Amino acid sequence: MATPDFVLDLRRHIGTRPLPLVGVTAVIFRDEKVLLGRRSDNGALTPITGIVDPGEEPADAAAREAREEAGVVIHVDRLAWVHQIPRITYGNGDQADYLDLTFRCTWVSGTPEPVDGEMTDVGWFDLHDLDAVSAEMRRRIAHAMAEDDPARFEGGR
Repeated sequence: MATPDFVLDLRRHIGTRPLPLVGVTAVIFRDEKVLLGRRSDNGALTPITGIVDPGEEPADAAAREAREEAGVVIHVDRLAWVHQIPRITYGNGDQADYLDLTFRCTWVSGTPEPVDGEMTDVGWFDLHDLDAVSAEMRRRIAHAMAEDDPARFEGGR
């Protein structure tokens, strides 16, 4: 996966210590299907995900990632879920703490295809046939499916 330049710059200063980052998940619907891609780094089947650039609006990041990773134009409908992902330690020792913002999105145009190498395959999947998707990603999809629900927030009050 391509690491944003700003993350590489920060890593030069902090090494592998935990880095707090904001991530987005774009759960993109078209009719009764959801857009999923197979990640090139670990083979997992997921919605479109990515990191918010400094100064970028999160909804804009979701739309950008959809264009960059899958070649589709989307409308970001609403925020569906805000949650902290447990700390990730990568193979090189880098640690990251992601605050994920999951968005419900609607496909506008474009034929899904892997564009930037972050996905090996991209396509539409039936919402009732997501057995190959991890429980964590199915949870993000489920939160985005509820059309009129307010955003969900994890944690105590």
